[in-house]
Amino acid sequence: MTTTHHHHTTAPRSSSLTLLALSHACVDVYQGAVAALVPFFVSERAYTYAAASGIVLAASLLSSVIQPLFGALTDRWALPWLLPVSTVVGGVGVALSGIAGSYTLTLAVVAVSGIGVAAYHPEAARVARQASRGSHTAMGWFSLGGNLGFATAPLMVSAVITTGGLHASPLLAVPAVAGAALCTAALRAMRARDAVATTAAGAWGLVAATTTGVIPAVVGDRNPTIGSPDDVVGGRDDWASFIKLSGAIVCRSIVFVGLSAFISLYVRQRTGGGDVSGTAALFVLYLGGAIGTVAGGKLAGHYGRIRVVQWSYALTVLAVAGVVFVPGPLLYVLVALTSAGLYVPFSLHVTLGQDYLPRRVGTASGVTLGLTVSIGGIASPLLGALADATSLRTALTPLIALPALGWLLLRSLPEPAMPEGIAGASPSGAVAPTAAAKGRLQNGGGMMGR
Repeated sequence: MTTTHHHHTTAPRSSSLTLLALSHACVDVYQGAVAALVPFFVSERAYTYAAASGIVLAASLLSSVIQPLFGALTDRWALPWLLPVSTVVGGVGVALSGIAGSYTLTLAVVAVSGIGVAAYHPEAARVARQASRGSHTAMGWFSLGGNLGFATAPLMVSAVITTGGLHASPLLAVPAVAGAALCTAALRAMRARDAVATTAAGAWGLVAATTTGVIPAVVGDRNPTIGSPDDVVGGRDDWASFIKLSGAIVCRSIVFVGLSAFISLYVRQRTGGGDVSGTAALFVLYLGGAIGTVAGGKLAGHYGRIRVVQWSYALTVLAVAGVVFVPGPLLYVLVALTSAGLYVPFSLHVTLGQDYLPRRVGTASGVTLGLTVSIGGIASPLLGALADATSLRTALTPLIALPALGWLLLRSLPEPAMPEGIAGASPSGAVAPTAAAKGRLQNGGGMMGR
């Protein structure tokens, strides 16, 4: 009986996490695609650096405001339907950007894409965190899906636009269709898991009522991570630490978005290569992040999240300086090191934010995945204007100082304890029995175990 129970709960959990990670890849393709389109807007439409970076801003500005609002909604209610819908919206906006006739319309459709991406992340992060039972490594795999989407975006955009020009951009909607299907499949897997968890919880409640006379509360569709202070064990919100963490993420965001927007054009200048050299640099920037995200979860297990995040920011200072000042093929190695420094703390930012605000997991996810990350897009037009007035090298030089500022903000942060309550929560609001409860189910009077 025990073996059967393990099979039904573990398999849906692993399958739903895999499907979520793949859907995350399909969504984050569109975050990477916007930056990958910048060189083509410059070459085909003769946009200035400032105008091209304004497209990056359009993708992030509304997103930066709206994503925390979606986070607040997921703090109160489970919104699983939002996952496939937001995936489609994110894809449609980018797909229309190449055929939009004017700069204003291009900005508008890219902004719509940003809204779709913003709507996806808080709910997806909430579901993934609870499906992973709070595992840093599992959350690293979920984040890896998004980073792989980022990494493939330059290759996908280059293949489509180089072949058919900007007017072929509707083909970029294909990942959105696949992502919506993956989201739907993931939600079905979670419903299957929830059904098993609810049955087990009901059986445990029957045993508890028989032995103690107390009937446990049943949690419905409302998000179990919010409510009264007793809903989360040790659940005091540490706003001071969360604000410092958010400040550091802003610094990282400006560096990442600035490099994403201009590294392709900058490498073309520094190496004398063509479109392929620029696309390769952007691919390395994103692909190195895929490796760094998984490494971050594993390193955090050995050394602690705060220490790993601090080391990453220190590495980024040196790596960005190398990108700006070192010429030749070595530039690609330095781009990879920069990517690792930026991405190793990526999933750790999410779990740290959630653990600093254990009563507001959706809000924390909306800020760490959305608001602070998207703020980097606001700085992008300023870098573009500086590049128009001087040079790309001069515009990228200030990026060296930002990871150092982030490191200073992180120096005094404490390592938060992971809320114990998350171990028993299910993605859609049902409560699964803890290990102790499972033991009582198997051994309570010898009757339930048989």
